[in-house]
Amino acid sequence: MLKNRDLPSSSEVKAHQRIIVLNAEITAANQDYHQFDAPRISDAEYDALKQELLAVETAFPSLKSADSPSEKVGAPASEGFSKVKHRVPMLSLENAFDEGDVGDFEDRIRKYLGYQGALDFTAEPKIDGLSLSLRYEGGELVSAATRGDGAVGENVTTNAFYISDIPQFIDSAPPVLEVRGEVYMSHGDFAALNARQTALSDKLFANPRNAAAGSLRQLDPLVTKARPLRFFAYAWGEVSAPLAGTQFDAIEKLAAYGFVTNPLMRRCDGVTALLAHYEEIAHMRADLGYDIDGVVYKINDLALQERLGFRAATPRWAVAHKFSAELAWSELLGIDIQVGRTGALSPVARLRPVTVGGVVVSNATLHNQDYIAGRSSKGALIRQGGDIRIGDHVQIYRAGDVIPKIKDLDLAKRPAWSVAFVFPEHCPECGSVALREEGDAVHRCTGGLICPAQAVERLKHFVSRGAFDIEGLGAKQIETFYHDTLLPVKTPADIFTLQARDAVHLLQKLQNRDGFGAKSVTNLWSAIDEKRTIAFEKLIYALGIRHVGEASATLLARHYGDYPQLEDAMMAATPHQGPVWDDLLSIVGIGAVLANSVIAAFQSSAERAAIQALVRELTILPTQAVAQSGSPIAGKTVVFTGSLERMTRAEAKARAERLGAKVAGSISAKTDCLVAGSGAGSKAKAAQALGILVLDEAAWLALISDI
Repeated sequence: MLKNRDLPSSSEVKAHQRIIVLNAEITAANQDYHQFDAPRISDAEYDALKQELLAVETAFPSLKSADSPSEKVGAPASEGFSKVKHRVPMLSLENAFDEGDVGDFEDRIRKYLGYQGALDFTAEPKIDGLSLSLRYEGGELVSAATRGDGAVGENVTTNAFYISDIPQFIDSAPPVLEVRGEVYMSHGDFAALNARQTALSDKLFANPRNAAAGSLRQLDPLVTKARPLRFFAYAWGEVSAPLAGTQFDAIEKLAAYGFVTNPLMRRCDGVTALLAHYEEIAHMRADLGYDIDGVVYKINDLALQERLGFRAATPRWAVAHKFSAELAWSELLGIDIQVGRTGALSPVARLRPVTVGGVVVSNATLHNQDYIAGRSSKGALIRQGGDIRIGDHVQIYRAGDVIPKIKDLDLAKRPAWSVAFVFPEHCPECGSVALREEGDAVHRCTGGLICPAQAVERLKHFVSRGAFDIEGLGAKQIETFYHDTLLPVKTPADIFTLQARDAVHLLQKLQNRDGFGAKSVTNLWSAIDEKRTIAFEKLIYALGIRHVGEASATLLARHYGDYPQLEDAMMAATPHQGPVWDDLLSIVGIGAVLANSVIAAFQSSAERAAIQALVRELTILPTQAVAQSGSPIAGKTVVFTGSLERMTRAEAKARAERLGAKVAGSISAKTDCLVAGSGAGSKAKAAQALGILVLDEAAWLALISDI
C-alpha cells in the first residue's frame, strides 16, 4: 500500500484534537441558540462547523463519538417554549445535485407506479429560512409551531400573530387547515434592521436566515413584532377537506385564503422543463431580494402524491435540486485505507488543506477502487478515464455543501514521479484477504470478528444514537474497553456483563481507574441497565447487519413482530427460493441484497452466537403494526398474486401496510385474504382450498376505498 507523502504521522492526534474543539463549539452554539435564544455565531458559521466536523469524522470514523453533533437532524424544542406535536410530521426532502439526479427522480416515480403516461410537476424556489406550521380551526389561527425535529416543534403562536403575511382569520376555510411554509427576511429589510442595530449600538445579524430564525424564536413577542419577518406558504399538513386535485391548484387556493405564495412557482411537463426553470431561477437568484438555496420539484397530481407516499424520512414525490457547490483545487498528499464495521475498505484522500465554501477541507472520500482508476461501477469512463494519483492537483467540491469529494484532476500538473495507486489485497488492520465480490463496488476484509477495526466499529455502531444509545458509553469508551485486559468488551453482550465482571475485581475495580470515579461508574451501570429493555426495531438496527439501516430495521420489525419470529424465519430461510424467502421479499422496501445479508448474519454460527448471547441479556419489546383508525385490514395478513391493473404490486403492498396489514409472500393457514390479479395461479387455488377470502382487484379497492 502506498504511504502518505508529506503527511504528518500525528494526523490522527490532530484530528482528535480538532474533533474535541468542534464538538465543544457546536454544543455551545446549540445551547446559545436553542436554550438561551442568544446565538453568538452566524448560521453560516454554525453550518461550517458542522460540515467540518462531518468531514473530519468521515476521514477518521474511529474518532467519531456516539453523541456527535453531526448526527443531529433539526433540533429539540427549546425549553423556553412549550412543545407542539405535529399531527403530520414535517419531513425533510431528498436532495438532487445534478441533471442525472433529477432524471433518476422521475425514473423512480415511474418504476414505483408502473406509470407510462406524461408526468406533470411543479417547480418553485427553495427558500432559505425557518420552517413554520400554522394550524387553523374554524378559520381561526390557533397555533404556530417551528419544525423542531420534525415530530415536535416549538410553540411560537403569539409571535406568529405579528407576521403580517400570516392571516389570523380565513374565510371559507376547511374546519381544520394546517398551512406550512417558510419564515424569512428580505435583503432590504435585513439591511434596514442592521442599520437600526448599528444606530442603537446593538449587535449585528450575520445573514437574513439567522436574523429571521432569531426574530421568530423570541421569548418576548414584542421583539418579534419589531422585526420585519415575512412568510411564504408552500405546503399543508393536516386538513379536514382536500384543497384541490393538484399541487399547483392547492397553492392557488392558499393564495385565495390570503397567504403569500411564491410567484416563481411553475407547472412543468417533464424533466427538461424542470431543468429549464431551474436555470431560470438560478440566473435570477441574485436579484430576488431574498435567499434561496435550490429549487423544489413536486409531482403536481395529488392523487399520485398519495399513491407514492413516503419513505422513512422523505416523500417519494418531491426532491430539492440544490445549487452547485463551490469548487477549489488542492494537492493530493496521500491515500489512506480505512476499514468500516462491514469490512468495507474505504479510500480517503489526504489533501493539502484548502477552503471550500467557507470550510477548511483536508480530507475527501475516494469511494472505491474504480473511482480512483477513472471508471464508474459499470465500467464507463469518468474524468475522461484519468486515474487519481498521489501528488495530483485535484478539484474538490462538497456534495450538498457537506461531504468533500474529488470532481476532477489537472493532468498537466501531474509530477513525473507519480505512479498508479494499487488497491490493497489485504486488510490493513488485520492482514486478512480483502475480496471484491462480483457486483460489489468495494473490497471487503474477510477477517470478520477477528478484524479489530470491524469489531470496534460495530461496537461503536451498537451504542450509537438510533441504536442502544447508552449514555456515558461512546466511541472513546468503546475503544478503551475493547483493548482492556481485565474488563474487555469484544461483543455487544459483554457490555451487559460489565458490572458483574467488575464486581469480582477487589483492587482493580473500574472506579479506581483513570477517567472513572465512583459516581461515573454508578451512572454507567444505571445507563446500561436502562437499555436492557429495548424496542425490537432498535435491536435489529443495533446489530450492524450490512445494508440494514433504521428504516429497513423498522420494516423488518413491523413484519415479524418480535425477535423469536424473526430468528425462526431467518434460520429457516433459503436464499432465492422457498416460502420464507418469498415472505421476506414481500416486505416493501426489502430487496434481495438486504435479505441475503440478514439471512447470512443469522446463519453464521459466530454471528448467531454473539446475537443469542446478547438477546439473553435483554427484554425485547415486540413491535405492533401501524394501523390506521377504522381500517378493515388492520392486523390482517394479506397476499397479492397475479398482475394488478390499477397499481403496481409495490404500491399495493405499501398501501396495505400503511393501513395496518401484514403483507406476506405465500399462502398459509395464517393468511386472511388473497388479492388475485389477472393470471393468478396456484396461490388462488391454495387459498380456495384453505377457505381463505379471495378478492379481485376491484373488490380489494372497494374494501379500502374509504380509508
